[in-house]
Amino acid sequence: MPGVYVSYPFCAQKCTYCNFASGVFPRELEAPYLDAVAREIRAHQWVWTPDTVYLGGGTPSNLDPDALESLLACIPGRPWAEATLEAAPGNITAGRARRWAKAGINRVSLGVQSFAEAEIRRTGRKHTAEIVAAEIGVLREAGIGAINIDLIAGLARQTAASWRESLDWVERLEPEHVSVYMLEVDEDSRLGQEMLLGGIRYGALDTPSEDATADFYEYAVARLAALGIPRYEISNFARPGFESRHNLKYWRLEPYVGFGADAHSFDGRTRHQNPETVTDYLAGTAQVDDQPHLADERLFIGLRLSAGVRPDAEEWRRFDGPIHRFLKEGLLESADGVLRLTDRGVLLSNEVFQEFLQT
Repeated sequence: MPGVYVSYPFCAQKCTYCNFASGVFPRELEAPYLDAVAREIRAHQWVWTPDTVYLGGGTPSNLDPDALESLLACIPGRPWAEATLEAAPGNITAGRARRWAKAGINRVSLGVQSFAEAEIRRTGRKHTAEIVAAEIGVLREAGIGAINIDLIAGLARQTAASWRESLDWVERLEPEHVSVYMLEVDEDSRLGQEMLLGGIRYGALDTPSEDATADFYEYAVARLAALGIPRYEISNFARPGFESRHNLKYWRLEPYVGFGADAHSFDGRTRHQNPETVTDYLAGTAQVDDQPHLADERLFIGLRLSAGVRPDAEEWRRFDGPIHRFLKEGLLESADGVLRLTDRGVLLSNEVFQEFLQT
């Protein structure tokens, strides 16, 4: 079944590592933005009933509960098999959690990023490990039975000891799902831009080396597997049965529809992208359409999954060169016609994916 993504790009502050199309926008834009998203949802031609809903951003947990309920009421299919709300630690109360559960939310993704205080402060976040622990308890008491914790490897002031501390907290809190991202160094985040320019702001000089960041990631893979939370996608780990049903649609090239600024949709053939900024979205700027080359996409997106991907005869023929080179180099492995990234291949996955796109 297809899924629904709703974009709420408003944040209380812009974190130093963030490269998403979100930010601190004037509060007076929020009401017209929510009205515009609700109109877009109501105007959609529902030829199918979604089984997953994902509210991302931004910080949709900051939404007034009445506004959240009104928005979700526009989407058919409640109760959904999975309905995820992204949340920033530090603003979750028992009252809010109960309202979320009543509105149909059964999964919360917490943007923790780190449990080590020195790292947290460098990002601009204000939570503590103890706050995260208390709020997970609040969510569970409200009946929300699936919790994801986001972590980032490569943050300023991160060390092997502090990374172990974060994973110690994961072990203690026993979440159903963990996402581990290696810091992206690009011009779309303040920290990334500062690192590229050789500056010192946002702790740019205190970030670990690429090799150290890769070591942190590999340690997380082993540690989480030992905790019964194996990797099922490059950046995602879950206890059996708690994989993100919504995000799996992206990696399996299944249909989904997005509403709001910078939201993407895919009907199985064509991708659509809404205007990126809040102001362009409110101005009614035309939707951007993109015709993908699915022969390219199916392999490099499917390889993100630990289960791998089974190329068809045409794909084996078309990509024979890079496939056999990566098999020889130990970046790919093949069994029963299924291709998978090796552990080393995961660390060099961008190089593998780029080669398929250029072929």
